[in-house]
Amino acid sequence: MVMALIGGGSGSGKSRFALDYAQKRFRRPAFVATAQALDSEMAERIERHRAQRGPEWITIEEPLEVAASISREQNRSDGFLVDCLTLWLSNLLESGSAAPERAIARLIEDLSAGPPVILVTNEVGCGLVPDNALARRFRDLAGLLNQQAAAAAGEVYWVAFGVPVQVKR
Repeated sequence: MVMALIGGGSGSGKSRFALDYAQKRFRRPAFVATAQALDSEMAERIERHRAQRGPEWITIEEPLEVAASISREQNRSDGFLVDCLTLWLSNLLESGSAAPERAIARLIEDLSAGPPVILVTNEVGCGLVPDNALARRFRDLAGLLNQQAAAAAGEVYWVAFGVPVQVKR
């Protein structure tokens, strides 16, 4: 396994499954957190998740340069868990990226060529069509990102109601 993709809806159990999956495969796991503590609720959520991982995890907080941070830290860990791609995409769009499609392709290419990585992502295309252009653009780019990640991944899992289903071997 060079790359695995774990997706599902919000609150589906995908992050819990990804943590368990990583702990079974990596002796020195590293967690790449793309979330940013932009308000007190998010700061509390980040702290809660950090406590759930435990001290054996190396934590790397990186909202945008995910592949570069993994490259810098690859001597400290034998495998990386990136949680999550859709937050990375949101960060990318908020940064004003003029070419998100190129950034997506470059991220997947760089991650495919690096050390073992598990990617967590949200499925955002199963709901209603958003009522504004930015939300529709995000949904469409998230679909592109998820498709490219799934194509590059050796294993793909879909998690629903806390139950993982392998959809690609």
